[in-house]
Amino acid sequence: MQHLKIALIQADLVWQNAEQNRINFSKKINEITEHVDVIVLPEMFTTGFSMQPQKMAEYMLGDTVTWMQQIASEKNTAICGSIIISENKNFYNRFIFVHPEGKIEYYNKRHLFTLAGEHTVYTQGEEKIIIEYKDWKICPLVCYDLRFPVWARNVEEYDVLLYVANWPKPRIAAWDTLLKARSIENMCYTIGVNRVGNDANNLEYSGHSGVYNCLGEEVVKAKPNKEETIIAVLEKNHITETRNKLNFLSDKDLFEIKGQ
Repeated sequence: MQHLKIALIQADLVWQNAEQNRINFSKKINEITEHVDVIVLPEMFTTGFSMQPQKMAEYMLGDTVTWMQQIASEKNTAICGSIIISENKNFYNRFIFVHPEGKIEYYNKRHLFTLAGEHTVYTQGEEKIIIEYKDWKICPLVCYDLRFPVWARNVEEYDVLLYVANWPKPRIAAWDTLLKARSIENMCYTIGVNRVGNDANNLEYSGHSGVYNCLGEEVVKAKPNKEETIIAVLEKNHITETRNKLNFLSDKDLFEIKGQ
């Protein structure tokens, strides 16, 4: 498939209210008037960036994953975002990707945000994954992962680097800059979906969701501080032509990532 159409939903989140957030996102999804291949929701889209997993965690066969499967089936599209998951007596900030037929793939956030104490209540992910969907290779990562380029390095020849986040307004310049940098250094499309609004910890989020091409050029970007759904069309030819012309990835370093 030469083109991949993606909907990025930049939204405010109701604090620790999974049911209401699902209702709100259902409405936003139903307002999308064209068929898309992937719908992307923010990090912890059912709760906001909560450090109370004991109260808010769900199971993989819980209400939110079931809802995602229903949306994927009804809209004939993939849907993804991160939620709080309880598994084997651990809590994870888990990115979940649901295919149209209901197949589930997931990635557990590796870089836990120590500034907020995320590492004290969640378990670190250990495995980077590549999702193969409609002949595209997608590498999903979560928020704070954006600050660690070695983990994101394109050694798998993926096409798309996808970040979902709750990235606060005071550090939004870093978000914008690092999304572009990841595109340039990995010669891929980079997608970032961030929330807007305020949470219960008095943190403000300004969005800046967007898509950047292999050269770090802006493809589409949401308006700041506003709930908005934006659509981007990714083109496989852009990746192929850019890599064939510049061929920077062939000069990449070989390295090994060791556990923390």
